[in-house]
Amino acid sequence: MSQIDNITTFNFSLGREERNKLNAHSSFVVWFTGLSGSGKSSLANMVEKLLYEQKVRTFVLDGDSLRKGLNKELTFSLKEREENLRVAAEVAKILISSGSVVLASFISPKQANRNMVRKIIGEQDFIEVFVNTSLETCEKRDVKGLYKKVRAGEIKNFTGIDSPYEKPINPDIEIETEKENLEEAASRILKLLQKKLELK
Repeated sequence: MSQIDNITTFNFSLGREERNKLNAHSSFVVWFTGLSGSGKSSLANMVEKLLYEQKVRTFVLDGDSLRKGLNKELTFSLKEREENLRVAAEVAKILISSGSVVLASFISPKQANRNMVRKIIGEQDFIEVFVNTSLETCEKRDVKGLYKKVRAGEIKNFTGIDSPYEKPINPDIEIETEKENLEEAASRILKLLQKKLELK
């Protein structure tokens, strides 16, 4: 018998439904996936600004922030990368219960990773945004200087170089950052979210 079998969930008086009514909008996760430097965080940030202007309660959950805090003990092995995403999904699920629209920005390179995240969060609460930017463009941007370190041999198993990135099979929306600017892309995402924000 596992210790988890001894855990009993307390039945709190206020839950997600009450918080959603208070906020006057529903809560869910918008999951941004793409290569490092594709523009995921910039796009999540812009979408959050647009939602804020509409008085929507939001929270940006970023891979780097999680790595510096909650998951700082995890390495970048394939197994621990998956654990990083599992924890991210569980945190996002808690934030949904708080009544927030969660904008999660994680490379999440494998379809199996994203399927796991979708299962944890729940199909009805998961919107997948594929930030489709070519490796060449990401490497030219190299906003964090990571690609330079990869090419110098300082970083191994880097997604897109010596570790594969599997493109989403059927994302809810695909953003091609080389064909549309940040404002246009954010507006398209916002349009997709409008119906999802409405309380049933």
